[in-house]
Amino acid sequence: MSVLPTGTAADLMQLLTQAERLLSRRVAGILREEGCSAEAWRVLHLLAEGGGHPMTEVADRSFLPPGTLTKVVDQLVELGLVYRRIDPADRRRIRAFLAPRGRQLHERIAARIDASVTELPLPGAEREHLAALLHTLSQAMTATADAAAPVAA
Repeated sequence: MSVLPTGTAADLMQLLTQAERLLSRRVAGILREEGCSAEAWRVLHLLAEGGGHPMTEVADRSFLPPGTLTKVVDQLVELGLVYRRIDPADRRRIRAFLAPRGRQLHERIAARIDASVTELPLPGAEREHLAALLHTLSQAMTATADAAAPVAA
């Protein structure tokens, strides 16, 4: 039996968690078939934006601790999917880039994920609206994250 949400923050959190887990389960099958971990996919998807990204940014935006990110990127470099370069603007900083093989893998997986999500009984306009709402929520949460952090006593 499904209970309709009341619009409380607890309901929103429950719905977001449920949707994320169901979508992750759907995507996990695709990633498994492609031989790609969820962590590696998050890194590949971020690097597909282009321009190279500092490793600290990759860790933050892929929700990976720095040590885990280093292992994931090491594996991706070993597979020829990603490469690292020293940042010319700040030689202390390392940037990660998507290699051509990584771009091909990203495009193939992204197309499969898009096709899988398109199969859901959710019209395109609603899917776009949902994406816009989630983006707005994410931006608002990011903007207020520092202000909302608990203060140690």
